[in-house]
Amino acid sequence: MADHKGTAAWTGDIKGSGILTTESGALNAPYSVGSRFEGKQGTNPEELIGAAHAGCYTMYLTSVLTKHGHSVQNIKTTSTVTMNPNNGHPVIEHIHVSTEGHVTGGNITADDFQKHAEDAKENCPVSKVLSAVPKMTLEAKFLG
Repeated sequence: MADHKGTAAWTGDIKGSGILTTESGALNAPYSVGSRFEGKQGTNPEELIGAAHAGCYTMYLTSVLTKHGHSVQNIKTTSTVTMNPNNGHPVIEHIHVSTEGHVTGGNITADDFQKHAEDAKENCPVSKVLSAVPKMTLEAKFLG
């Protein structure tokens, strides 16, 4: 078992600001209403969810491909998290995963890559946590 911690500290009312940090020290980033809804500098929870999802998904896909005898040269994944402000009751309504990979060995085909990409979308731990999101789509590109 492994516990990993993230922390948020906020100062002021809703127009205030905060700092998001991770236990490892890898993240120490400002966030605010402006960075979340108005495109201002700083991070936001949805961006961090996207990064966590992309990281988990990529590791899981690499593991599945390796277990099936393929050699992963590289994989790049973007997880786009779409939030609807929903009249003051924000909701994450869509996540789009876009992945591409250079994979060789084991006679892998584009169809095989797609099958493994779908497996990762359904089964990586962060995808499972995000299963409450109404819509999750996948675009997988096999680069050979």
